Amino acid sequence: MSVAHNSVVAHQFDDVEQQHQTYSFGMWIFLVTEIMFFGGLFAAYTVYRWSFPEAFAAGSEHLDIVLATINTAALLTSSFTMALAVRAIQLGKRKQMVGFLLTTIGFAIVFLVLKGIEYSQKFQAHLVPGQDFVWTGAGNPRHVEMFFGLYFTMTALHGLHVLIGILVISIIAFLGWKKKFSPDYYAPVEMTGLYWHLVDIIWVFLFPLLYLINRHG
Repeated sequence: MSVAHNSVVAHQFDDVEQQHQTYSFGMWIFLVTEIMFFGGLFAAYTVYRWSFPEAFAAGSEHLDIVLATINTAALLTSSFTMALAVRAIQLGKRKQMVGFLLTTIGFAIVFLVLKGIEYSQKFQAHLVPGQDFVWTGAGNPRHVEMFFGLYFTMTALHGLHVLIGILVISIIAFLGWKKKFSPDYYAPVEMTGLYWHLVDIIWVFLFPLLYLINRHG
């Protein structure tokens, strides 16, 4: 006897619950690979931070903690609006979901703009690793350059994830406006939310590691 399928259930699944569980499992596998990827960078940072504490502290003092703090607030707020978007579609409030998604995108754009300003400051100060790198402060210049190399690598990769998140959330918002999601089918919205929360969590680790070294004075 054939099993009747809901219109939102793909043919390879028996029901909505099985489909949702499969989506969730696949997404968590993807998130684990992302954690492993950034974990390698965090491990490298830890080793060099332990080896050259004075140079890393000196380099950190030349990062803009004000812009970073604003960016932290923006990302944390965007994580909250993303959660509200998921909750909204669970309750069948499609327009609210789209509104929260667009708000999330707005905060993400603010983050990238401020990060761009911060990068421009480093270029102007010749603190970008390479032939033009100039350092006259405390610490071994080569070790300080290593700090900025890790800073640009880790924040640029995180920024790339933010940009990807903006694109994905934009697609989800468009599909939501086209009434593709409902309380019976909202897995893509929820999976996007999980990805975005990971992006926020990564920054929560980057912020203190890069910006708060010896900030206690």
